[in-house]
Amino acid sequence: MEYSTILFQVTDGICTITINRPDKLNALNKTVFDELDKAIDRVYMDSNIKGVIITGQGSKAFVAGADISEFLEVSEKHGAALADRGQQVFFKIEDCPKPVIAAVNGFALGGGCELAMACHLRIAGSNARFGQPEVNLGLIPGYGGTQRLTALVGKGKAMELVLTGAMVHADQALALGLVNEVVAPEELISKSEGMLKLILSKSPVAVAKAIKAVNSFDHSRSGFSEETRLFGEAFESEDKREGTAAFLEKRTPNFPGK
Repeated sequence: MEYSTILFQVTDGICTITINRPDKLNALNKTVFDELDKAIDRVYMDSNIKGVIITGQGSKAFVAGADISEFLEVSEKHGAALADRGQQVFFKIEDCPKPVIAAVNGFALGGGCELAMACHLRIAGSNARFGQPEVNLGLIPGYGGTQRLTALVGKGKAMELVLTGAMVHADQALALGLVNEVVAPEELISKSEGMLKLILSKSPVAVAKAIKAVNSFDHSRSGFSEETRLFGEAFESEDKREGTAAFLEKRTPNFPGK
C-alpha cells in the first residue's frame, strides 16, 4: 500500500510509522489521519508485526500540531466531527494489543502531543518539546489531550499546561511523567527499538492483556465526549477566528473574548 504523508516500514517484526511532512513540521491533516488509520489497521491485521514505533520525519518535529489552515472555515458541527475523527484514530492506537512507542524528535505540540500520549510509551530525544498550545488559537485540545494529559501528569499540571499553552522540554516532561525516558537525539530510534524488543521478549498474550487492563483504569471515557463537544463549540467563537487568523498571519492575536 502506498502512502503520501507517512512512511511504513517493517523490519524484524517492528513496524516503524513515520509522519512524513517535514516541510509542514509533520502537521496532522485529513490525509495524515486517513493514512494513519489505515496503517494502524495493518498493524492489527498483520501477524508478522509484533510492535510499533511512531515518529516524525526529520529532527525538527515529531508532529508540530494540526494543520491550522484546515480550521479556518470549520463550523461547530464540523469541529466536533474533526475532534471525534482524531479521537477515534488515537483510540485505535491506544487500544492496539501490540505495544506502540512514540519516538519523539523535536516538537510534539497540540495534536502531536496528543498522538504521543495515545501511544503506550514515549521516549523523547533531548531536543523534544511538548505542549498543548490550542488556547493561543481560541481553541482547546480536541484529540484527547485534556484527558490523557491529566491521566499522565495530574490535574493541577495538566490544567496549567492547557490554560497557559506553555511548552515543556524533554527533561521537564520526564520529571512530570509525560515521557518514560530521555535520550540523545541520535539514539532515539535505537533506544525505542531496544525498549520494544524487551517488551516483545515477553508473552504476547500477557502484553496484550496488560495493555487492555492498564487502559481500563478510566473505562467510561466520558471526558472524551465532553472534550469533543467543547472543542466543537470553540470553533464557533470569534476568539477562534481571531486566533487562527493571527497564527497564519504570524501576528499576536487580539482576542475579543466571545
